[in-house]
Amino acid sequence: MAEQPAAEQIKQFRDFLQTYNRISENCFVDCVHDFTSRKILDTEDTCASHCLAKYMKVTQRIGQRFQEYQLTQNEAMIAAQGKGILPGR
Repeated sequence: MAEQPAAEQIKQFRDFLQTYNRISENCFVDCVHDFTSRKILDTEDTCASHCLAKYMKVTQRIGQRFQEYQLTQNEAMIAAQGKGILPGR
């Protein structure tokens, strides 16, 4: 496996941190409402866990749908090339 250039690794890590920060902020805003104690309430903890799990499931589902779409597009392109035409032209 070829190593990625440092610039690409930095970009991927930056993208990861932006996503992580966005999820953290969204789940925090949705789940944490009591600032009178330093202790995390069970309801807050459960809410944050569900929030993250939901995000992960949605992200996975979007990835699956994108793969299905790409496969369909590739099959259409191959079929069109076999007939000597290009889709959309």
